[in-house]
Amino acid sequence: MGSNKKKVGCGGGEEGRWEGLNPEVLAQIFVRIEAEERVNTVGLVCRSWLEAVAGPYCWTDIDIEQWCRRSNRPPHLVDSAVRKLVRRSKCTFTRLSAYKLSDSAFSFIANCARYLKVTDKVVEKHAGSLVNITVLDISYCLKITCKGLTYFGKKCKSLIHLKRNMPPPEWKNPTQVVASKIDDSEAMIIADTMTGLRHLQLGFGRFGDHGLDSILTKCKELTHLDIQGCWNVEMEGELEDKCKRLAVFKSPWLDDYEDEGSSETDGSGADTSDQSSSSDSD
Repeated sequence: MGSNKKKVGCGGGEEGRWEGLNPEVLAQIFVRIEAEERVNTVGLVCRSWLEAVAGPYCWTDIDIEQWCRRSNRPPHLVDSAVRKLVRRSKCTFTRLSAYKLSDSAFSFIANCARYLKVTDKVVEKHAGSLVNITVLDISYCLKITCKGLTYFGKKCKSLIHLKRNMPPPEWKNPTQVVASKIDDSEAMIIADTMTGLRHLQLGFGRFGDHGLDSILTKCKELTHLDIQGCWNVEMEGELEDKCKRLAVFKSPWLDDYEDEGSSETDGSGADTSDQSSSSDSD
């Protein structure tokens, strides 16, 4: 007796119904398959499936944590896999879960992560693993609030260089270039939890004289301070003298701002060096 089963594949006849699907549709199906099988098996079925798993649509969510932990894979294999999948995503990935990343791979991811969103919840979960971080750039990370900043301050005890530059007001609303309401909360958190800082960038922060004074008073090792664009700061009392004692000080008024650029980041979010951690804004 002949079998009535119909094969589903990429060939002709009944098998051809999958071949006409575009990569986006195929990706919606393939993302339900574990990443390891997606890479090693799915692409072997036919050309259209290979193109789908080799393209970005299958890799907006990169989750290889279990694969990394399996058999305690060495860091160089983890790094290689992460770099490969990030490239496949064409830097459009919005989530990445891995284990045992090296410093260079972490830096590579941060530089490619145009669409990653770092939130307070993410910071709370992972800040404890960043105890040896010395340089942290969370510029333009608008979803990190005082809560997330507190986690960094309490967990990252080796931190000596913080970059927390924010977008200029005109970037948010070009028709309303006005000084924002004073908010010293982030400055106070930095003063209370990051007392070992030596370099600090707070471009376009909303703090005023009180927040600045707290930083200068409590961060006794501070030598470099950049508060360009912090227009709520009026430098009253002894503040100006305190700032002049620093090795490098950039005032709120942007005298040389056009020559140096708005930030050391490229606008894509947080940047990292070999000993730094960051992420992208939304």
